[in-house]
Amino acid sequence: MKIVFLDRDGVINKFPGNGNYVTKVKEFHFVPGVLDALRILTEEGFSLFVISNQAGVGKGIYTKQKLQHITRNMLRDVRAHGGKIKKVFYCIHRSDQGCDCRKPEIGSIRKGLSSMNKSIRAAQKAFFVGDTESDIQAGHNAGCQTIFVLSGREDRGYMRKWKVRPDHIAKDLLEAVDIINQRNMKRSRKRIRRVLR
Repeated sequence: MKIVFLDRDGVINKFPGNGNYVTKVKEFHFVPGVLDALRILTEEGFSLFVISNQAGVGKGIYTKQKLQHITRNMLRDVRAHGGKIKKVFYCIHRSDQGCDCRKPEIGSIRKGLSSMNKSIRAAQKAFFVGDTESDIQAGHNAGCQTIFVLSGREDRGYMRKWKVRPDHIAKDLLEAVDIINQRNMKRSRKRIRRVLR
């Protein structure tokens, strides 16, 4: 089982800036190298899930329909470049609504695993790639290997204040793919050695 959970803004598309949201298709721009990264992960047999907080809907800044339109275009472009995102899970609630799907809570991760008939225990073999503390915290809370990418909102300076540190740091998703493949290769070798014993 090979699973990667991905944040969206700052990981897949360019971060729109603090306090801002991607509210329409023309504001959505892929981070350079992301389409290649998603293609490689797909070719390597990973199931890809997007886990993203989109509180702008709950705040009335943009509609659920506009968010769906942005998502359809994103998925179409990913497919056109040979990648495949299995499912997208958005938390559209405000931070004061106390839902379990808003990162750092793990409700959306549970949904992703449930869609594959897997329990939360399966997250221990999964990766979570994000650009904020809440991403890394969510991945940690679920038991995933976490990768902090520097292509988005927060940098190493922010990280020094975090309660939970990432397992790995990468420049962007394309570099994170190298880490994921290396870690996966090590796991495969361990499994082979166990079988041969």
